[in-house]
Amino acid sequence: MNITTYMEQVGQAARAASHATAKASTAAKNTALLAMAAAIRRDCAVLLAANAEDLAQARQEGLDAAMIDRLTLTAKGVEAMAQGLEQVAALPDPVGEITDMKRRPTGIQVGKMRVPLGVVGIIYEARPNVTADAAALCLKSGNAAVLRGGKEALRANQAIAACVREGLKAAGLPETAVQVIETTDREVVGRMIALPEYIDVIVPRGGKGLIERISQGARVPVIKHLDGNCHVYVDEAADPTKALKIVENAKTQRLGTCNTTESLLVARAVAGSQLPAIARMLLDKGVEIRGCEETRKLVQEAKAATEEDYYTEYLAAIISVKVVAGVDEAIAHINKYSSKHTESIVTENYSHAMRFLREVDSSSVMVNASTRFADGFEYGLGAEIGISTDKFHARGPVGLEGLTSQKWIVLGDGEVRS
Repeated sequence: MNITTYMEQVGQAARAASHATAKASTAAKNTALLAMAAAIRRDCAVLLAANAEDLAQARQEGLDAAMIDRLTLTAKGVEAMAQGLEQVAALPDPVGEITDMKRRPTGIQVGKMRVPLGVVGIIYEARPNVTADAAALCLKSGNAAVLRGGKEALRANQAIAACVREGLKAAGLPETAVQVIETTDREVVGRMIALPEYIDVIVPRGGKGLIERISQGARVPVIKHLDGNCHVYVDEAADPTKALKIVENAKTQRLGTCNTTESLLVARAVAGSQLPAIARMLLDKGVEIRGCEETRKLVQEAKAATEEDYYTEYLAAIISVKVVAGVDEAIAHINKYSSKHTESIVTENYSHAMRFLREVDSSSVMVNASTRFADGFEYGLGAEIGISTDKFHARGPVGLEGLTSQKWIVLGDGEVRS
């Protein structure tokens, strides 16, 4: 296969399809999404069988536990994919929404209209559900999509792609509105990020190495986050029961996700009373603790933390822990070491909570909740195309609005400028 020729054909087809999706009715888009959901439910066994083959090969090739976790599909996961498609269908259609209309002294009315970005290219590793999520969000927001999944999920991605094409066909939309790349050749990524004439934005989802490579080499705008060094801060006014429950969920529910907590901060005033119980819970669940000197005095099993530990997204059963003076030091520590993804404070002090929300410079900031909630599905977006830690054009979980932009519109009645 000549990759340059292949990607040129994919790009041309996507650009042509984007004109159809941009003007597609809400009813047509929803029909496609519901048909996709039905096909995925019907083909659950097919999808699981394809995933089983992917998993067998992944284990044979020695992929790490975090990658295997992200790659694994279950019947529950297949149902979640179908539900995600249905939830996106139920969401309001953002395309064509007109806002901020104001009449100017000249008589003209000026406002904004929400419009699709055009063609969205998504490059992702492992998670097969991204194929369905991306198809849903791109279609509902009026975009065409070019999806390049990792080689480790090739079989499952192609099985899901067949369901997506079936849904598009059922709604009378071009099947090329969502194209899932059929080759594992790494050259495809290099071509995708260098096709500004066909692809309007790239969304990378995967490891830090992949995202850095794409960000450095792209000739197309990129929506991205490099890593997820998320924090939980247990404040001096924290409820001990809430703190224990939140840290347990934030760190141990799933180790390999970008919204998993990697760093724990504890106020000095409650470290003696709360940290030992939290540490015992973590140790009992097999989590290695790397802590500051004060942490090690309170937790005998803790290893010494290095400066690098506080910057690290482990994606493993390891957590860095630091005892801090209070909310000021917690905020300063987070703003220095975090990856600007998700941070949470556990506190019953309203002022501390509000300061944390205002002053922590991350894309999601929480009070008394697990960082694991930082997700498009949990935020009511139906699904997410990714999470952005940039400040333009989208920030945090990227859903329908993040896949559109606004253009200025002017309504007149024959007015001319004097």
